[in-house]
Amino acid sequence: MKDKLYIDGQWVDGGAADEIRNKYTGETIGVLPLARPTDVDRAIAAAQRAATIMANMPAYRRAEILHATAQSLRARREEVARVIAQEVGKGLKYARGEVDRAAGTFTFAAEEAKRIHGETVPLDAIPAGADHFGFWTRRPLGVIGAITPFNFPLNLVAHKVAPALAAGNSIVLKPAELTPLAAVLLCEILQGAGLPGGAINLVHGPGPDVGAPIVRDPRVAKITFTGSRAVGRIILQTAGIKKVTLELGNTAPVIVCEDADLDAAAERAALGAYYNSGQVCISVQRVYAAPSVQQDFCARFLGAAAKLGVGDPLLETTDVGPMISEQEAIRIDDWVREAKEQGATVLMGGTRERGLYSPTVLTDVDHHMKVVKDEAFAPVCNLMVADSFEQALARADDTDNGLQAAVFTRDIGRVFHAMKALNFGGLVINDTPSFRADHMPYGGNRQSGLGREGLRFAIEDMTNIQMVSIRLGS
Repeated sequence: MKDKLYIDGQWVDGGAADEIRNKYTGETIGVLPLARPTDVDRAIAAAQRAATIMANMPAYRRAEILHATAQSLRARREEVARVIAQEVGKGLKYARGEVDRAAGTFTFAAEEAKRIHGETVPLDAIPAGADHFGFWTRRPLGVIGAITPFNFPLNLVAHKVAPALAAGNSIVLKPAELTPLAAVLLCEILQGAGLPGGAINLVHGPGPDVGAPIVRDPRVAKITFTGSRAVGRIILQTAGIKKVTLELGNTAPVIVCEDADLDAAAERAALGAYYNSGQVCISVQRVYAAPSVQQDFCARFLGAAAKLGVGDPLLETTDVGPMISEQEAIRIDDWVREAKEQGATVLMGGTRERGLYSPTVLTDVDHHMKVVKDEAFAPVCNLMVADSFEQALARADDTDNGLQAAVFTRDIGRVFHAMKALNFGGLVINDTPSFRADHMPYGGNRQSGLGREGLRFAIEDMTNIQMVSIRLGS
């Protein structure tokens, strides 16, 4: 693996060396230089030059590069997965799944690259346009600034890089400071796939030093960011006049009705709450069960959670590895302790060993507690009861967030009721909010963000409409 920044098609040195560590053992697994201000400027300048090359590249050629990238990811699946498992602390089996998803994301992007088109416009619908012919098409924006999170260091990078390239843009990528190595591997693969120099540029370092200059730079036409709401606000305040896509998290609710398949609901909800140590924007955090099934569901949920393996992410049996840092584990331990002091009951877990936080189940909680109202981003799930379906919907929707929600029911009437009552970007029926197909429109309402990801929908946000009007007979 390269231990340099990737700028203008070259692997280059930067500033001070930054050690990337295995989140379970603490050992160094890679070293990457921190980008200096001059490095960030060079990366943006290189992307600006390459934007013209990418805009003029035929769609079939962009598709070929994206397909070749997907094929290389599949060929190097185990290598890339082991890097992800170590730098994130994600269970190896889930890291393999992330590589598979990223390969699929690039495959979808390759297909969408050949489907970017416009429509004719009947300008003669008004008298002044009687002698005009009109159509619109889509043109790439230019330079895309992509700032990505730690929890999916390959596939969430792919969700920004793949559509940007498919649309004929260039990219300046700042991966998460704690997990940049999967992105380095991806740049190696893209280089090998024939991507022109400067079409993707990787700079590494803290947000204020590296991300902020990208956001502010007028040469950057769009920012696409996944991360915290606090940083999202800063981006909106400083980006200037450019497009911005934000994915900012959730407190994902699940409603379990009395007609639900309780075994399926419990198993899926437990996995959705605890895989990747709950560090997922759509991780199950709040569960509202009907009174008649609350006790039964709770027992099944506890049984499913108890089966999950906790420990070294490189072991095949591990479902729950360490959190991204010991500081984060301490933070959620404080939240749980505060909830207990406010009357919550810990049915399971609530213990910490360095960066490992055990899968934790809370009851007797209310919406004023931090573990309920704020995004936990940790292996903590709250089990609650709702007296009616209407009450469950009201409580699930009682949030500033709005990314994805879920309902387990066999009643189609309840499905349509939920569609109207829940102000979320995604509604999942008979599975958890953690479900995501990489080509579907994905994004949040309210304070959960702006815009949509998913290849076709991201491409729409990474292009501008150009209207063409031709006066006939001239």
